This record gives sequence, C-alpha cells and structure tokens, in this order.
Amino acid sequence: MVIQWYGEGCFKISAGPLTIMTDPNEKESGLAKPKFKADIIVKTKLNPPAPNKGIERDESEETHEILGPGDYEVKGVPITGWALKNSSSNGTLKTVYKLRFDDMSLGFLGEISNFADPSIIEEIGDIDILFVPAGNGGLLETKEAAKIVRQIEPRLLIPTHFKVKDLKRKADGPEAFLKELGMSAQAQDKLTIKRKDLSEKMQVALLKI
Repeated sequence: MVIQWYGEGCFKISAGPLTIMTDPNEKESGLAKPKFKADIIVKTKLNPPAPNKGIERDESEETHEILGPGDYEVKGVPITGWALKNSSSNGTLKTVYKLRFDDMSLGFLGEISNFADPSIIEEIGDIDILFVPAGNGGLLETKEAAKIVRQIEPRLLIPTHFKVKDLKRKADGPEAFLKELGMSAQAQDKLTIKRKDLSEKMQVALLKI
C-alpha cells in the first residue's frame, strides 16, 4: 500500500489496481485539488447532508463515491460509516469510516470536532492505520485527539488536518499533538507499507504535501 497526502483529509491510497481518495480538497481550503483518478472516493463531510445517497457513480461507473453512514462493499473493499451526531449540524453531516484494504483496516476520523459517543469506538474495533486530525483549528483539541488515539490503539497513526502552506483555515502544526502522545516523526513524501511492517507498538507516520 502506498499512501500520499494532499493536505487536510485528502489522501491517495493505492494498492494493486485500486486507488482510493479521501475527502478531496475544496477550492475554499486554498489547497490544490488532486488530479489523480480514483476508483473509490470516501467523503467524511457532506454539505448539505445526503444520508440516503449511499454510493454515487459517475457516468462511466469507474468511480464510486461513498457518501454518509452505512455498510458498503465497492470493488471488493468493505466500508462502514458511522454518523457523528455531535460533530454534525443542520447543514453538515460528518461520518467516520472504517475500511479494509490490502489486508489492513483503515480508520478515518475526518473533520471531527466532538467524539462523545463511546459506542462508535467499540464498533470500530481493531484498526491498523488511523487517520486523525492533529492541528486543532476548530477540530479536535490536542488532548481530546490524543485520548481517542489511546482508546482506539491503532498500530500506525497518520496525523491529518494540520498547518501546511496555502491552507486558509487556521491550524497548528502537529508538534503539540505528537508531544501529547510522547511521539515524534520526520515528515516524508509518501508512505509505502505492508501488513508485515506493522508493529504491535503504535508508530506514527508524518506525511508532507
């Protein structure tokens, strides 16, 4: 599996013939939209909410968009989404996802600001790679983000939504978040990982765009 970051919650995750994109950047973010083609696009934030859409396809049916909570299987990739009632509002629906890809379980917290439902953590269960916001800026505060990480106990942690060049949203760097967890990491352009590379002791991969 190869993981590349495009800022905020936007990632390119590739393994074999399949490519997944998460939360493509919006123009308002100040960050460039990714130009790669994806087989599956997973969106953790919908505005306005579309909880009953489930899966959308483009006209060629080559790209499938996962929109909102539910259980899906797209091109052999099982995906489950849970609605975040405490982070959502009348104009926005936020969803956390777990998917199984390249023999690893991936968890995406997206633009989460409040995670006060412990039942979701229980349902998420075992996570190999967790993508979690690490820059404050209206999303999870540092201590809360670290608390959730300790509850889920992923084998690999990938910080998201922290300060980068051209980002219009106010955000901090990931340093305070990593310090809270007692961890450190050197930023890298991309991550290439296989299941056998995962350790029982939690590690962190810090990516740059």
